Amino acid sequence: RKIIINFYFILFYFILFYFILFYFILFFYFFILFYFILHFEHPAGGYKKIFETVEELNEPLPATVTGRIPSFIKGSLLRLGPGLFEVGSEPFYHLFDGQALMHKFDFSNGQVTYFRKFVKTDAYVRAMTEKRVVITEFGTCAYPDPCKNIFSRFFTYFKGVEVTDNCLVNVYPIGEDFYAVTETNFITKVNVETLETLKKVRQRLTVNGSSAHRERRHGLQHRKLHGEGSLRLVKWQQTLPDKSDPIEKSKVVVQFPSAERFKPSYVHSFGMTENYFVFVETPVKIHLLKFLSAWSIRGSNYMDCFESDEEKGTWIHIARKHPGEYIDYKFRTAAMGLFHHINCYEDSGFIVVDLCAWKGFEFVYNYLWLANLRANWDEVKRNAMIAPQPEVRRYVLPLDPYREEQGKNLVCLPYTTATATMRADGTIWLEPEVLFSGPRQAFEFPQINYKMNNGKNYTYAYALGLNHFIPDRICKLNVKTKETWVWQEPDSYPSEPLFVQNPDGVDEDDGVLMTIVVSPGAQRPTFCLILNAKDLSEIARAEVDIMSPVTFHGMYKP
Repeated sequence: RKIIINFYFILFYFILFYFILFYFILFFYFFILFYFILHFEHPAGGYKKIFETVEELNEPLPATVTGRIPSFIKGSLLRLGPGLFEVGSEPFYHLFDGQALMHKFDFSNGQVTYFRKFVKTDAYVRAMTEKRVVITEFGTCAYPDPCKNIFSRFFTYFKGVEVTDNCLVNVYPIGEDFYAVTETNFITKVNVETLETLKKVRQRLTVNGSSAHRERRHGLQHRKLHGEGSLRLVKWQQTLPDKSDPIEKSKVVVQFPSAERFKPSYVHSFGMTENYFVFVETPVKIHLLKFLSAWSIRGSNYMDCFESDEEKGTWIHIARKHPGEYIDYKFRTAAMGLFHHINCYEDSGFIVVDLCAWKGFEFVYNYLWLANLRANWDEVKRNAMIAPQPEVRRYVLPLDPYREEQGKNLVCLPYTTATATMRADGTIWLEPEVLFSGPRQAFEFPQINYKMNNGKNYTYAYALGLNHFIPDRICKLNVKTKETWVWQEPDSYPSEPLFVQNPDGVDEDDGVLMTIVVSPGAQRPTFCLILNAKDLSEIARAEVDIMSPVTFHGMYKP
Protein backbone atom coordinates (compact mmCIF):
# COMPACT_ATOMS: atom_id res chain seq x y z
CA ARG A 1 0.00 0.00 0.00
CA LYS A 2 2.89 2.41 0.79
CA ILE A 3 4.40 1.62 -2.58
CA ILE A 4 1.10 2.39 -4.36
CA ILE A 5 0.62 5.63 -2.41
CA ASN A 6 4.20 6.71 -3.17
CA PHE A 7 3.67 5.91 -6.86
CA TYR A 8 0.57 8.13 -7.08
CA PHE A 9 2.35 10.78 -5.06
CA ILE A 10 5.27 10.81 -7.49
CA LEU A 11 2.90 10.71 -10.46
CA PHE A 12 0.97 13.69 -9.09
CA TYR A 13 4.10 15.81 -8.69
CA PHE A 14 5.38 14.66 -12.06
CA ILE A 15 2.14 15.86 -13.75
CA LEU A 16 2.15 19.06 -11.69
CA PHE A 17 5.76 19.76 -12.70
CA TYR A 18 5.01 19.39 -16.41
CA PHE A 19 1.78 21.38 -16.03
CA ILE A 20 3.74 24.27 -14.47
CA LEU A 21 6.52 23.91 -17.07
CA PHE A 22 3.97 23.98 -19.92
CA TYR A 23 2.35 27.17 -18.65
CA PHE A 24 5.72 28.74 -17.95
CA ILE A 25 6.79 28.07 -21.54
CA LEU A 26 3.44 29.36 -22.78
CA PHE A 27 3.77 32.48 -20.65
CA PHE A 28 7.36 33.02 -21.82
CA TYR A 29 6.28 32.62 -25.44
CA PHE A 30 3.52 35.21 -25.14
CA PHE A 31 5.81 37.51 -23.16
CA ILE A 32 8.39 37.42 -25.98
CA LEU A 33 5.64 37.87 -28.56
CA PHE A 34 4.17 40.81 -26.64
CA TYR A 35 7.63 42.31 -26.18
CA PHE A 36 8.29 41.96 -29.92
CA ILE A 37 4.98 43.62 -30.82
CA LEU A 38 5.63 46.48 -28.43
CA HIS A 39 9.12 47.08 -29.77
CA PHE A 40 8.66 46.54 -33.46
CA GLU A 41 4.96 47.15 -34.09
CA HIS A 42 2.88 50.29 -33.61
CA PRO A 43 -0.73 49.16 -33.92
CA ALA A 44 -1.98 51.96 -31.65
CA GLY A 45 -0.79 54.54 -34.16
CA GLY A 46 0.89 56.86 -31.67
CA TYR A 47 3.35 57.85 -34.41
CA LYS A 48 0.57 59.87 -36.08
CA LYS A 49 0.93 62.48 -33.33
CA ILE A 50 4.39 63.51 -34.52
CA PHE A 51 2.84 64.69 -37.81
CA GLU A 52 0.33 67.08 -36.20
CA THR A 53 0.35 70.86 -35.83
CA VAL A 54 1.50 72.38 -32.53
CA GLU A 55 1.73 75.92 -31.18
CA GLU A 56 4.88 77.83 -30.40
CA LEU A 57 5.68 78.88 -26.82
CA ASN A 58 5.76 82.35 -25.32
CA GLU A 59 8.34 81.39 -22.72
CA PRO A 60 10.51 78.37 -21.88
CA LEU A 61 8.99 75.47 -19.95
CA PRO A 62 10.90 73.93 -17.01
CA ALA A 63 11.62 70.24 -17.54
CA THR A 64 11.42 67.42 -15.01
CA VAL A 65 14.81 65.69 -14.87
CA THR A 66 15.38 62.05 -13.98
CA GLY A 67 18.88 60.65 -13.78
CA ARG A 68 22.01 62.79 -13.63
CA ILE A 69 22.88 65.12 -16.51
CA PRO A 70 26.64 64.96 -17.22
CA SER A 71 28.52 68.02 -15.97
CA PHE A 72 29.94 68.76 -19.44
CA ILE A 73 26.45 69.25 -20.91
CA LYS A 74 26.13 73.02 -20.55
CA GLY A 75 24.52 74.52 -23.60
CA SER A 76 21.61 74.11 -25.98
CA LEU A 77 20.24 71.29 -28.08
CA LEU A 78 18.77 72.91 -31.20
CA ARG A 79 16.42 71.06 -33.56
CA LEU A 80 14.42 71.95 -36.67
CA GLY A 81 11.41 70.34 -38.30
CA PRO A 82 7.85 70.99 -39.46
CA GLY A 83 5.38 72.32 -36.90
CA LEU A 84 2.44 73.64 -38.92
CA PHE A 85 0.80 71.04 -41.17
CA GLU A 86 -2.15 73.06 -42.42
CA VAL A 87 -3.09 76.72 -42.94
CA GLY A 88 -6.76 77.41 -42.37
CA SER A 89 -8.61 74.77 -44.34
CA GLU A 90 -5.65 74.06 -46.66
CA PRO A 91 -3.42 71.13 -45.70
CA PHE A 92 0.22 70.56 -46.54
CA TYR A 93 0.68 67.22 -48.24
CA HIS A 94 4.32 66.21 -47.87
CA LEU A 95 6.59 65.67 -44.86
CA PHE A 96 8.86 68.50 -46.08
CA ASP A 97 6.03 71.04 -46.46
CA GLY A 98 5.14 71.84 -42.85
CA GLN A 99 6.31 75.28 -41.71
CA ALA A 100 9.64 75.43 -39.89
CA LEU A 101 9.61 75.14 -36.10
CA MET A 102 12.80 75.51 -34.06
CA HIS A 103 13.12 73.61 -30.77
CA LYS A 104 15.61 74.19 -27.97
CA PHE A 105 16.50 72.35 -24.77
CA ASP A 106 18.71 74.54 -22.56
CA PHE A 107 21.01 72.96 -19.95
CA SER A 108 22.44 74.93 -17.05
CA ASN A 109 23.67 73.58 -13.69
CA GLY A 110 21.49 70.49 -13.92
CA GLN A 111 18.37 72.54 -14.75
CA VAL A 112 16.68 72.12 -18.12
CA THR A 113 14.12 74.18 -20.03
CA TYR A 114 12.33 73.62 -23.33
CA PHE A 115 11.41 76.36 -25.80
CA ARG A 116 10.18 76.55 -29.41
CA LYS A 117 9.31 79.18 -32.00
CA PHE A 118 8.26 79.15 -35.62
CA VAL A 119 10.85 80.52 -38.00
CA LYS A 120 9.16 83.66 -39.37
CA THR A 121 9.97 83.08 -43.03
CA ASP A 122 8.09 84.77 -45.86
CA ALA A 123 6.31 81.48 -46.48
CA TYR A 124 5.09 81.34 -42.85
CA VAL A 125 4.20 85.02 -42.42
CA ARG A 126 2.28 85.25 -45.66
CA ALA A 127 0.48 81.97 -45.00
CA MET A 128 -0.61 83.13 -41.54
CA THR A 129 -1.64 86.54 -42.88
CA GLU A 130 -3.71 85.23 -45.80
CA LYS A 131 -4.89 82.03 -44.04
CA ARG A 132 -3.87 79.87 -47.01
CA VAL A 133 -0.83 78.29 -48.64
CA VAL A 134 0.76 81.22 -50.47
CA ILE A 135 4.13 79.83 -51.60
CA THR A 136 4.48 76.41 -53.22
CA GLU A 137 6.28 73.91 -51.02
CA PHE A 138 7.96 70.57 -51.71
CA GLY A 139 4.76 68.64 -52.29
CA THR A 140 2.02 71.27 -51.94
CA CYS A 141 1.08 73.65 -54.71
CA ALA A 142 -0.01 77.20 -53.94
CA TYR A 143 -2.75 78.72 -56.06
CA PRO A 144 -3.60 82.37 -56.73
CA ASP A 145 -5.69 84.23 -54.21
CA PRO A 146 -9.32 83.32 -54.94
CA CYS A 147 -10.34 86.82 -53.89
CA LYS A 148 -8.50 88.35 -56.83
CA ASN A 149 -10.28 88.92 -60.12
CA ILE A 150 -9.66 86.66 -63.09
CA PHE A 151 -7.10 88.99 -64.69
CA SER A 152 -5.02 89.27 -61.52
CA ARG A 153 -5.02 85.52 -61.07
CA PHE A 154 -4.03 85.00 -64.71
CA PHE A 155 -1.01 87.30 -64.47
CA THR A 156 0.01 85.78 -61.13
CA TYR A 157 0.85 82.60 -63.02
CA PHE A 158 3.44 84.48 -65.09
CA LYS A 159 5.33 86.17 -62.27
CA GLY A 160 7.95 83.42 -62.35
CA VAL A 161 9.09 80.88 -59.81
CA GLU A 162 8.57 82.05 -56.23
CA VAL A 163 10.97 79.81 -54.34
CA THR A 164 10.07 78.88 -50.79
CA ASP A 165 12.24 80.01 -47.89
CA ASN A 166 10.70 77.49 -45.48
CA CYS A 167 13.93 76.59 -43.64
CA LEU A 168 12.80 73.47 -41.80
CA VAL A 169 15.69 71.03 -42.32
CA ASN A 170 18.80 72.09 -40.40
CA VAL A 171 20.47 74.78 -38.29
CA TYR A 172 24.19 75.55 -38.11
CA PRO A 173 26.65 78.42 -37.60
CA ILE A 174 28.20 80.52 -40.36
CA GLY A 175 30.80 82.81 -38.89
CA GLU A 176 29.43 84.06 -35.58
CA ASP A 177 25.80 83.76 -36.68
CA PHE A 178 23.33 80.87 -36.92
CA TYR A 179 21.12 80.02 -39.85
CA ALA A 180 18.10 77.82 -40.42
CA VAL A 181 18.42 76.15 -43.82
CA THR A 182 16.57 74.04 -46.33
CA GLU A 183 17.39 73.01 -49.90
CA THR A 184 16.48 76.17 -51.76
CA ASN A 185 18.68 79.22 -52.34
CA PHE A 186 17.38 80.99 -49.20
CA ILE A 187 18.62 80.64 -45.64
CA THR A 188 17.30 82.44 -42.54
CA LYS A 189 19.41 84.05 -39.85
CA VAL A 190 18.10 83.27 -36.36
CA ASN A 191 18.92 84.22 -32.78
CA VAL A 192 19.52 80.87 -31.08
CA GLU A 193 19.13 82.42 -27.61
CA THR A 194 15.63 83.86 -28.15
CA LEU A 195 14.72 81.83 -31.27
CA GLU A 196 13.70 85.06 -32.96
CA THR A 197 13.95 85.27 -36.74
CA LEU A 198 16.40 87.97 -37.84
CA LYS A 199 16.57 88.13 -41.63
CA LYS A 200 16.23 86.23 -44.88
CA VAL A 201 19.45 85.72 -46.85
CA ARG A 202 19.78 84.74 -50.49
CA GLN A 203 22.94 82.79 -51.27
CA ARG A 204 24.57 84.70 -54.09
CA LEU A 205 26.46 81.75 -55.60
CA THR A 206 23.53 79.40 -55.93
CA VAL A 207 21.29 79.08 -58.98
CA ASN A 208 18.64 76.49 -58.26
CA GLY A 209 19.14 75.22 -54.74
CA SER A 210 21.58 73.90 -52.17
CA SER A 211 22.13 71.08 -49.72
CA ALA A 212 20.96 71.28 -46.12
CA HIS A 213 24.27 69.83 -44.90
CA ARG A 214 27.72 71.25 -44.58
CA GLU A 215 31.16 69.83 -43.80
CA ARG A 216 33.36 71.74 -41.40
CA ARG A 217 37.09 71.49 -40.72
CA HIS A 218 39.99 73.78 -39.75
CA GLY A 219 37.86 76.94 -39.59
CA LEU A 220 36.40 76.40 -43.05
CA GLN A 221 32.93 75.27 -44.01
CA HIS A 222 31.81 73.72 -47.26
CA ARG A 223 28.34 73.42 -48.71
CA LYS A 224 27.02 72.02 -51.99
CA LEU A 225 25.05 74.30 -54.33
CA HIS A 226 23.13 73.48 -57.49
CA GLY A 227 24.19 75.33 -60.61
CA GLU A 228 22.94 75.00 -64.14
CA GLY A 229 24.31 71.68 -65.35
CA SER A 230 26.76 71.25 -62.48
CA LEU A 231 27.17 70.85 -58.74
CA ARG A 232 29.24 73.56 -57.08
CA LEU A 233 31.04 73.24 -53.80
CA VAL A 234 31.28 76.54 -51.94
CA LYS A 235 33.70 77.40 -49.14
CA TRP A 236 33.52 80.10 -46.49
CA GLN A 237 35.74 80.87 -43.52
CA GLN A 238 34.21 80.41 -40.11
CA THR A 239 35.75 83.65 -38.88
CA LEU A 240 37.23 86.59 -40.81
CA PRO A 241 39.79 89.06 -39.41
CA ASP A 242 37.77 92.09 -40.52
CA LYS A 243 34.54 90.67 -39.04
CA SER A 244 32.91 90.79 -42.48
CA ASP A 245 30.11 88.47 -43.54
CA PRO A 246 31.49 84.99 -44.43
CA ILE A 247 28.59 84.40 -46.82
CA GLU A 248 29.53 87.47 -48.86
CA LYS A 249 33.15 86.29 -48.99
CA SER A 250 32.27 82.70 -49.91
CA LYS A 251 33.68 81.28 -53.14
CA VAL A 252 33.30 78.27 -55.38
CA VAL A 253 36.05 75.72 -54.73
CA VAL A 254 35.25 73.19 -57.44
CA GLN A 255 32.48 72.27 -59.88
CA PHE A 256 31.34 68.71 -60.46
CA PRO A 257 29.84 67.94 -63.88
CA SER A 258 26.36 66.49 -64.26
CA ALA A 259 25.70 63.55 -66.56
CA GLU A 260 22.94 65.69 -68.12
CA ARG A 261 23.22 69.45 -68.36
CA PHE A 262 19.65 70.33 -67.49
CA LYS A 263 19.12 67.42 -65.09
CA PRO A 264 21.46 67.69 -62.11
CA SER A 265 21.26 64.94 -59.55
CA TYR A 266 19.48 65.51 -56.24
CA VAL A 267 22.27 65.75 -53.64
CA HIS A 268 21.37 66.08 -49.97
CA SER A 269 24.88 65.76 -48.51
CA PHE A 270 28.47 65.08 -49.57
CA GLY A 271 31.67 63.59 -48.16
CA MET A 272 35.05 65.05 -47.33
CA THR A 273 38.39 63.45 -46.41
CA GLU A 274 41.67 65.13 -45.50
CA ASN A 275 42.46 65.79 -49.17
CA TYR A 276 39.36 65.04 -51.24
CA PHE A 277 35.69 65.88 -51.74
CA VAL A 278 33.25 63.08 -52.61
CA PHE A 279 29.95 63.61 -54.46
CA VAL A 280 27.51 60.81 -55.26
CA GLU A 281 25.38 61.42 -58.36
CA THR A 282 22.29 59.21 -58.03
CA PRO A 283 19.72 58.56 -60.79
CA VAL A 284 17.23 60.88 -59.04
CA LYS A 285 17.36 64.01 -61.20
CA ILE A 286 15.97 67.54 -60.95
CA HIS A 287 14.46 68.41 -64.34
CA LEU A 288 15.41 72.10 -64.55
CA LEU A 289 13.25 72.95 -67.55
CA LYS A 290 10.28 71.35 -65.84
CA PHE A 291 11.17 73.23 -62.65
CA LEU A 292 11.27 76.59 -64.44
CA SER A 293 7.96 75.99 -66.19
CA ALA A 294 6.17 74.31 -63.30
CA TRP A 295 4.59 77.55 -62.01
CA SER A 296 3.47 78.90 -65.40
CA ILE A 297 0.09 77.71 -66.69
CA ARG A 298 -0.32 74.51 -64.72
CA GLY A 299 -0.06 74.43 -60.94
CA SER A 300 2.78 72.21 -59.79
CA ASN A 301 5.22 71.57 -56.94
CA TYR A 302 8.83 70.50 -56.41
CA MET A 303 8.01 66.79 -56.31
CA ASP A 304 6.70 67.05 -59.88
CA CYS A 305 10.14 68.15 -61.05
CA PHE A 306 12.00 64.98 -60.04
CA GLU A 307 12.52 62.02 -62.32
CA SER A 308 14.57 58.85 -62.05
CA ASP A 309 15.92 56.29 -64.48
CA GLU A 310 17.45 52.99 -63.38
CA GLU A 311 19.63 52.72 -66.50
CA LYS A 312 21.57 55.83 -65.51
CA GLY A 313 22.96 54.06 -62.46
CA THR A 314 25.03 55.96 -59.90
CA TRP A 315 28.24 57.93 -60.47
CA ILE A 316 30.68 58.81 -57.70
CA HIS A 317 32.84 61.88 -58.26
CA ILE A 318 35.97 63.02 -56.44
CA ALA A 319 37.96 66.26 -56.43
CA ARG A 320 41.16 67.42 -54.79
CA LYS A 321 40.70 70.01 -52.09
CA HIS A 322 44.02 71.81 -52.61
CA PRO A 323 43.77 73.10 -55.23
CA GLY A 324 40.08 72.62 -55.97
CA GLU A 325 40.41 70.28 -58.93
CA TYR A 326 37.95 67.78 -60.35
CA ILE A 327 39.46 64.34 -61.04
CA ASP A 328 37.93 62.71 -64.10
CA TYR A 329 37.75 59.13 -62.80
CA LYS A 330 34.55 57.40 -63.87
CA PHE A 331 33.47 55.57 -60.73
CA ARG A 332 30.14 53.88 -61.29
CA THR A 333 27.81 51.55 -59.40
CA ALA A 334 24.23 50.29 -59.49
CA ALA A 335 21.31 52.68 -59.08
CA MET A 336 20.65 53.72 -55.50
CA GLY A 337 19.11 56.51 -53.48
CA LEU A 338 21.20 58.50 -51.04
CA PHE A 339 20.59 61.26 -48.53
CA HIS A 340 23.29 60.95 -45.88
CA HIS A 341 27.00 60.21 -45.89
CA ILE A 342 28.26 58.65 -42.67
CA ASN A 343 31.99 59.27 -43.10
CA CYS A 344 34.76 59.21 -45.71
CA TYR A 345 38.49 58.69 -45.17
CA GLU A 346 41.71 57.87 -47.00
CA ASP A 347 43.67 54.67 -46.45
CA SER A 348 46.69 53.35 -48.39
CA GLY A 349 45.78 54.93 -51.72
CA PHE A 350 42.01 54.45 -51.40
CA ILE A 351 39.03 56.55 -50.36
CA VAL A 352 36.59 54.65 -48.12
CA VAL A 353 33.04 55.99 -48.42
CA ASP A 354 30.34 54.88 -45.97
CA LEU A 355 26.74 55.71 -46.91
CA CYS A 356 23.14 55.25 -45.82
CA ALA A 357 21.88 53.88 -49.13
CA TRP A 358 18.47 52.92 -50.51
CA LYS A 359 18.38 50.12 -53.08
CA GLY A 360 17.19 50.89 -56.60
CA PHE A 361 16.43 54.05 -58.53
CA GLU A 362 13.07 55.16 -57.12
CA PHE A 363 12.94 58.41 -55.14
CA VAL A 364 12.34 57.59 -51.47
CA TYR A 365 10.53 60.92 -50.99
CA ASN A 366 7.67 59.41 -53.03
CA TYR A 367 6.80 57.46 -49.86
CA LEU A 368 6.93 60.40 -47.44
CA TRP A 369 3.55 61.91 -48.19
CA LEU A 370 1.80 62.75 -44.93
CA ALA A 371 -1.19 60.60 -45.89
CA ASN A 372 1.14 57.58 -45.99
CA LEU A 373 2.85 58.40 -42.69
CA ARG A 374 -0.46 59.01 -40.90
CA ALA A 375 -2.07 55.80 -42.15
CA ASN A 376 -2.91 52.87 -39.90
CA TRP A 377 0.04 50.62 -39.11
CA ASP A 378 -0.90 47.87 -41.57
CA GLU A 379 -1.10 50.43 -44.38
CA VAL A 380 2.22 52.00 -43.34
CA LYS A 381 3.83 48.58 -43.58
CA ARG A 382 2.27 47.86 -46.97
CA ASN A 383 3.66 51.11 -48.37
CA ALA A 384 7.12 50.38 -46.97
CA MET A 385 7.07 46.89 -48.49
CA ILE A 386 7.10 48.32 -52.03
CA ALA A 387 9.47 51.22 -51.27
CA PRO A 388 13.26 51.09 -51.82
CA GLN A 389 14.97 49.10 -49.09
CA PRO A 390 17.69 50.65 -46.92
CA GLU A 391 21.15 49.40 -46.05
CA VAL A 392 24.48 50.82 -44.86
CA ARG A 393 27.12 50.43 -47.57
CA ARG A 394 30.87 50.87 -47.82
CA TYR A 395 32.41 51.77 -51.18
CA VAL A 396 36.14 51.88 -51.80
CA LEU A 397 37.54 54.17 -54.50
CA PRO A 398 41.10 53.55 -55.75
CA LEU A 399 43.10 56.75 -56.27
CA ASP A 400 45.27 54.99 -58.86
CA PRO A 401 42.74 52.92 -60.82
CA TYR A 402 44.99 52.30 -63.83
CA ARG A 403 47.66 50.25 -62.08
CA GLU A 404 45.92 46.93 -62.75
CA GLU A 405 44.59 45.42 -65.95
CA GLN A 406 40.91 45.24 -66.76
CA GLY A 407 38.72 42.79 -64.85
CA LYS A 408 40.85 42.63 -61.70
CA ASN A 409 39.77 43.86 -58.29
CA LEU A 410 41.68 47.04 -57.51
CA VAL A 411 40.89 47.07 -53.79
CA CYS A 412 43.51 45.51 -51.54
CA LEU A 413 42.45 46.80 -48.13
CA PRO A 414 42.36 43.70 -45.87
CA TYR A 415 39.32 44.72 -43.81
CA THR A 416 36.67 45.13 -46.51
CA THR A 417 34.97 43.03 -49.16
CA ALA A 418 34.15 46.09 -51.30
CA THR A 419 35.55 45.85 -54.83
CA ALA A 420 36.49 48.16 -57.71
CA THR A 421 37.02 46.79 -61.22
CA MET A 422 38.21 48.58 -64.37
CA ARG A 423 35.93 47.93 -67.33
CA ALA A 424 36.64 48.08 -71.06
CA ASP A 425 34.73 51.37 -71.43
CA GLY A 426 37.01 53.10 -68.90
CA THR A 427 34.55 53.08 -66.01
CA ILE A 428 35.56 51.69 -62.62
CA TRP A 429 32.71 49.53 -61.42
CA LEU A 430 32.17 49.55 -57.65
CA GLU A 431 30.54 46.85 -55.57
CA PRO A 432 29.91 47.72 -51.91
CA GLU A 433 30.36 45.90 -48.65
CA VAL A 434 27.10 45.89 -46.70
CA LEU A 435 27.73 47.04 -43.13
CA PHE A 436 24.12 46.83 -41.95
CA SER A 437 20.90 45.55 -43.49
CA GLY A 438 17.49 44.79 -42.03
CA PRO A 439 14.23 44.43 -43.96
CA ARG A 440 12.57 47.85 -43.90
CA GLN A 441 14.79 48.83 -40.96
CA ALA A 442 16.78 51.92 -41.91
CA PHE A 443 19.93 53.24 -40.25
CA GLU A 444 19.47 56.93 -41.11
CA PHE A 445 20.34 60.48 -39.99
CA PRO A 446 23.83 59.18 -39.09
CA GLN A 447 26.30 60.76 -36.68
CA ILE A 448 29.90 60.05 -35.68
CA ASN A 449 32.40 61.57 -33.28
CA TYR A 450 33.07 64.45 -35.69
CA LYS A 451 35.61 66.15 -33.44
CA MET A 452 37.84 63.08 -33.37
CA ASN A 453 37.06 61.14 -36.56
CA ASN A 454 35.55 63.35 -39.25
CA GLY A 455 37.33 62.43 -42.49
CA LYS A 456 39.43 59.82 -40.68
CA ASN A 457 39.37 56.08 -40.09
CA TYR A 458 36.73 55.41 -37.45
CA THR A 459 34.85 52.63 -35.66
CA TYR A 460 31.42 53.82 -34.49
CA ALA A 461 28.40 55.37 -36.17
CA TYR A 462 25.11 56.34 -34.53
CA ALA A 463 21.75 56.80 -36.20
CA LEU A 464 18.00 57.11 -35.97
CA GLY A 465 16.33 53.78 -36.68
CA LEU A 466 13.38 53.94 -39.07
CA ASN A 467 10.92 51.07 -38.83
CA HIS A 468 8.88 51.16 -42.06
CA PHE A 469 9.72 54.91 -42.22
CA ILE A 470 8.56 55.45 -38.61
CA PRO A 471 11.38 56.61 -36.28
CA ASP A 472 11.34 54.31 -33.27
CA ARG A 473 14.95 53.47 -32.27
CA ILE A 474 18.39 54.89 -31.63
CA CYS A 475 21.14 52.70 -33.07
CA LYS A 476 24.89 52.30 -32.78
CA LEU A 477 26.98 50.43 -35.35
CA ASN A 478 30.56 49.19 -35.14
CA VAL A 479 31.57 49.55 -38.80
CA LYS A 480 34.53 47.20 -38.31
CA THR A 481 32.79 44.25 -36.61
CA LYS A 482 29.17 45.09 -37.64
CA GLU A 483 28.05 44.75 -34.02
CA THR A 484 24.94 46.81 -33.22
CA TRP A 485 23.30 48.31 -30.13
CA VAL A 486 19.73 49.61 -29.87
CA TRP A 487 17.77 51.88 -27.52
CA GLN A 488 14.00 51.58 -27.81
CA GLU A 489 10.86 52.13 -25.73
CA PRO A 490 7.22 51.29 -26.55
CA ASP A 491 5.25 54.03 -28.31
CA SER A 492 8.26 56.37 -28.31
CA TYR A 493 9.56 58.19 -31.38
CA PRO A 494 13.06 59.69 -31.19
CA SER A 495 14.89 61.99 -33.59
CA GLU A 496 18.41 62.15 -35.00
CA PRO A 497 20.90 61.47 -32.17
CA LEU A 498 23.68 64.05 -31.75
CA PHE A 499 27.03 62.90 -30.38
CA VAL A 500 28.65 65.10 -27.73
CA GLN A 501 32.17 64.11 -26.76
CA ASN A 502 33.23 63.88 -23.14
CA PRO A 503 36.04 66.46 -22.89
CA ASP A 504 37.93 64.08 -20.58
CA GLY A 505 37.27 61.07 -22.78
CA VAL A 506 39.93 59.10 -24.62
CA ASP A 507 38.00 56.51 -26.61
CA GLU A 508 36.09 57.31 -29.78
CA ASP A 509 32.77 56.57 -28.07
CA ASP A 510 33.50 58.45 -24.86
CA GLY A 511 30.52 60.75 -24.84
CA VAL A 512 26.75 60.93 -24.93
CA LEU A 513 23.98 60.92 -27.49
CA MET A 514 21.29 63.58 -27.23
CA THR A 515 17.91 63.22 -28.92
CA ILE A 516 14.38 64.55 -28.57
CA VAL A 517 11.83 61.77 -28.02
CA VAL A 518 8.05 62.02 -28.34
CA SER A 519 5.98 59.52 -26.37
CA PRO A 520 2.34 60.48 -27.07
CA GLY A 521 0.78 58.37 -24.32
CA ALA A 522 3.05 59.56 -21.52
CA GLN A 523 2.16 62.11 -18.84
CA ARG A 524 5.03 64.29 -20.12
CA PRO A 525 5.13 63.31 -23.79
CA THR A 526 8.25 65.22 -24.95
CA PHE A 527 11.67 64.65 -23.48
CA CYS A 528 15.33 65.13 -24.21
CA LEU A 529 17.03 61.78 -23.79
CA ILE A 530 20.73 61.48 -22.93
CA LEU A 531 22.31 58.09 -23.63
CA ASN A 532 25.76 56.69 -22.89
CA ALA A 533 27.36 56.43 -26.34
CA LYS A 534 29.23 53.27 -25.34
CA ASP A 535 26.23 50.99 -24.75
CA LEU A 536 23.14 53.21 -25.32
CA SER A 537 22.15 52.92 -21.67
CA GLU A 538 20.09 55.82 -20.35
CA ILE A 539 21.91 58.47 -18.35
CA ALA A 540 19.15 61.05 -17.94
CA ARG A 541 16.01 62.49 -19.45
CA ALA A 542 14.36 65.91 -19.21
CA GLU A 543 10.56 65.74 -19.70
CA VAL A 544 8.00 68.44 -20.46
CA ASP A 545 4.22 68.28 -20.47
CA ILE A 546 3.70 69.23 -24.10
CA MET A 547 3.49 67.44 -27.45
CA SER A 548 6.13 67.98 -30.13
CA PRO A 549 6.23 67.02 -33.81
CA VAL A 550 8.97 65.29 -35.77
CA THR A 551 12.34 67.01 -36.20
CA PHE A 552 14.98 66.44 -38.90
CA HIS A 553 18.41 67.85 -38.10
CA GLY A 554 20.03 70.08 -35.53
CA MET A 555 23.11 70.71 -33.43
CA TYR A 556 24.42 70.90 -29.90
CA LYS A 557 25.68 74.40 -29.09
CA PRO A 558 28.02 74.34 -26.06
